[in-house]
Amino acid sequence: MKKTLLLLTTCLIGMMSQAQTETMPTIAVANPNVNGLTLKPESVAKMMRLETIKLNKYKVYDEYDMADVMKAKEEFRTNCYGQNCLIKLGTELNVDYVMCGSIDGLGNKIALTIKIVDVKNQTLYKSAVKEFDNQETEIQRMLEIVLFEMHGFTVDKVIADRLTFKNEPITSNNIGKINNSGPRIGGAALVGSLAEFANRPTSQGGLDIAPFVSMIGYQFEGQYVGTENFSALVEGIVNVSGLEQGKFLPSFTLMNGFRFGKSGWEFAFGPRLSVKHTSNGFFDEDALYSSNKQYFSESDWNKYSLNNPVSLDERYTFEETLDMRGSAKLSTSFVIAFGRTFQAGSLNVPVNVFYTSQKGGGFAGINVGFNVQKSKQPINKPAPKKGYY
Repeated sequence: MKKTLLLLTTCLIGMMSQAQTETMPTIAVANPNVNGLTLKPESVAKMMRLETIKLNKYKVYDEYDMADVMKAKEEFRTNCYGQNCLIKLGTELNVDYVMCGSIDGLGNKIALTIKIVDVKNQTLYKSAVKEFDNQETEIQRMLEIVLFEMHGFTVDKVIADRLTFKNEPITSNNIGKINNSGPRIGGAALVGSLAEFANRPTSQGGLDIAPFVSMIGYQFEGQYVGTENFSALVEGIVNVSGLEQGKFLPSFTLMNGFRFGKSGWEFAFGPRLSVKHTSNGFFDEDALYSSNKQYFSESDWNKYSLNNPVSLDERYTFEETLDMRGSAKLSTSFVIAFGRTFQAGSLNVPVNVFYTSQKGGGFAGINVGFNVQKSKQPINKPAPKKGYY
């Protein structure tokens, strides 16, 4: 008895389901227009049919139901996007509705349009347009979202949020894009141990110059972020100091910079590399072996002790000290700069104050540059065009 009831129930459900399907309006899906993506229109049409079936509101014609009509006329296969053509296709297929659309890859987004035409009344039944993030592999989910929203169904919010196009702040190509690559001139005062090194006589390994040097060089600049009110930069500066006093002191500085607003205020920092000469020695601060606080390198002390049989006082120890007579090695320091770029037409005049810090001393100075802006190069390079299939 139970088996009989189960069989009758199953048959009844099947008959009701078949009756419901037969009463559903019929719909056909034409090949959509696909631009800027690698997907074929036929593949997108299959996805549209699958998602339409899930709605359970239409009896959906598949490609085999449409095959004879599609073969009969070329326009139905390749260029049937307008309302008149879709109505003709629906009339030939004897369906209630025809669906079509377009999927366009537009830079960093995908614009998806779907329209459903009422064949009998020759009117537009439903239509929707939505922008998504450029994730081509998720086209079918995008179709699901648009079709569900068109028919008043609830959409999975998590999936919709992940695929929705985010209208992010504009990265400007021109506004705020000031390129200050060009020559630099300026001057700096030596402070701390560097001032002592500058004043020290050459006989004791010093520079024997005034503790102020000119600077001349060239700045290379690249902008990697640019918005209306902010720019981020990479700056490289090749510089030579001390030429006016007969010295050749080269250096290279690499900085990360930030420029704010249209007025061109900027802040930068980074490492400075140069060559220094050092020796191990001590300063005779207590005038035990000299009358003028002389600097004694190990070599100086060895010569002195040969002629004067004395031992080194315990107050003194040999320490690494700047000495032009010593061995050369790489020197590092840290640069902090602050300034502003003044503009007059296409002429840029950057003015910066800076401080270069290293153990025991540093440079404090100002430099000025100039350059003429010949052309503006866009920050946002256009993405390479994908092939159409």
